[in-house]
Amino acid sequence: MLRRPPSSRSASQHRAPSPLLLLAASVLALLLALPVATLLLRAMRPDVLAALTLPTALDALRLSLLTTSLTLALTILLGTPLAYLLARYAFPGKRLLEAIVDLPVVLPPVVAGVALLLVFGRRGLLGAPLADAGIDLAFTTSAVVLAQLFVSSPFYVRALKVAFAAVPRSVEEAARIDGASQLGALRHVTLPLAVPGMIEGGVLAWARALGEFGATIVFAGSIAGRTRTMPLEIYAALERDLDAAIATSAVLALAAFALFLTVRLWVRAGASPAAD
Repeated sequence: MLRRPPSSRSASQHRAPSPLLLLAASVLALLLALPVATLLLRAMRPDVLAALTLPTALDALRLSLLTTSLTLALTILLGTPLAYLLARYAFPGKRLLEAIVDLPVVLPPVVAGVALLLVFGRRGLLGAPLADAGIDLAFTTSAVVLAQLFVSSPFYVRALKVAFAAVPRSVEEAARIDGASQLGALRHVTLPLAVPGMIEGGVLAWARALGEFGATIVFAGSIAGRTRTMPLEIYAALERDLDAAIATSAVLALAAFALFLTVRLWVRAGASPAAD
């Protein structure tokens, strides 16, 4: 009886890598891991941990949690229709719209801050009419949310667009035949099937908003208790208290690592049955 030869994928997974490949991979892995590991080890000292209780650090933590929560809510509210539009419809200018959505991912954050200032600043394109109406956005907490939304929402839209595209159109069409409206089919059929992509995109967007620095400092400034989020507090603390900067940096590093590890494990667990 002839045996079925193992697949090339299984064979490659069990083949030992060459020493040169291991060396090259280890160098970069060490370069990526060593700074973060050193930061976390340094932050474990009692005197460094005590810096987390400083009023400035607590204010920055509170402001970061508040603004990133608002940013995530706006991202879901505004990004979900956009992701569905890009995934399901063909229309003139779609490629341009996709490029606009992806642009903040590669745009330097400082450039994003300048662009936001030119639009929403007191003398900006929309800022001047808003200022005449008594609404000032630049250098306020609202500016922090706008900066975070600008740089983080593309991660959510891109992930959810892929998730929507993976839902067969026949499922939606079956729901429409059964009497569901387009909005009803989206709400009760498509969205539940796209939840994994929504969660993954939401986590990525929230993590990006949490670490936002460049656009925020240009458009919102660094005002303690008002616009100084955790990344800006780290930058400010470097000049006055290194322990506070280390402790706050460690919190951000741990949060980012935990989020990405959770997403990776969750995605892998969801894909493992198909992979087997």
